[in-house]
Amino acid sequence: MTTELRGVLTALATPFTESGELDLPKLRFLVDRSVNAGVGGVVAGGSTGEFAALSTAERELVVQTVIRHTAGRVPVIAQTGATSTVEAIRLSKAAEAAGADVLMLVTPYYEALTLEETVDYIKTVARAVSLPVMLYNIPDATGVNLDPQTISSLAREVENIRYVKDSSANFEQALQLIHHHSQDIATFIGWDAYTFSALAEGAAGVMAGAANVVPEQLVDVARRIGAGDITGALQQWRGVYPVIDSLLSLPFISAIKEALKIQGHPVGDPRHPVSPLTPEQAELVVRALQELPENSLIS
Repeated sequence: MTTELRGVLTALATPFTESGELDLPKLRFLVDRSVNAGVGGVVAGGSTGEFAALSTAERELVVQTVIRHTAGRVPVIAQTGATSTVEAIRLSKAAEAAGADVLMLVTPYYEALTLEETVDYIKTVARAVSLPVMLYNIPDATGVNLDPQTISSLAREVENIRYVKDSSANFEQALQLIHHHSQDIATFIGWDAYTFSALAEGAAGVMAGAANVVPEQLVDVARRIGAGDITGALQQWRGVYPVIDSLLSLPFISAIKEALKIQGHPVGDPRHPVSPLTPEQAELVVRALQELPENSLIS
């Protein structure tokens, strides 16, 4: 499909069975849930999808499953970054061959690189494929922040670098990307609590793990802002923000999976050694979901 990403993108959770294996039927369910809610795309194998806990074969299977089941209904963004350039290229080429629409490229993690090394990694991987590339800036995980000037420079130099997901949680940096560099790159904000503010400021969109849980509400916020109905969007946002706040105040992946279970859509626990929420933590999510307008526990 011709890809022009906009709006709410769901960072899909990765479901597991009780024995800890991939649960592909439930992954397909999550795809349908987001697509039916009207999202602008789905992300396979991102951070909310626990990619770092998956084997290479599992990462490829998740991407292939999402692509096949989405079947062109919305774009599929495959997260193909890795701790080495050669592995990132291999995963990126596999996702391209499988039919992904966009590749999202997290920079190497664990052993923090210099900015120069990080830039070289990005250029090398992006030039090895022909698909549009989304940079993934998450300095808390990688130890390296891609500043707006570096991001803009990469987009100007490498033709297929077209998007950035900024998960720095630095809204000043996000605003600089949106207002000063939109001619070079389209910015998606990857910090769910900034959804309303980022969209109102003119971001191309948001990538939200919370869209597994409240997809219709987030899509409605984005649609209202796009239509110029800021008052209506703010009203909807005020209704859904407490849910997002509760998810972000807890271990996020565990909270997303707990929220889905509360809504009647269990997708298993996070992969060990990450633990599910305690009963006390889960109660925070229950209360937040109960406070959604019209008590919409199941969306």
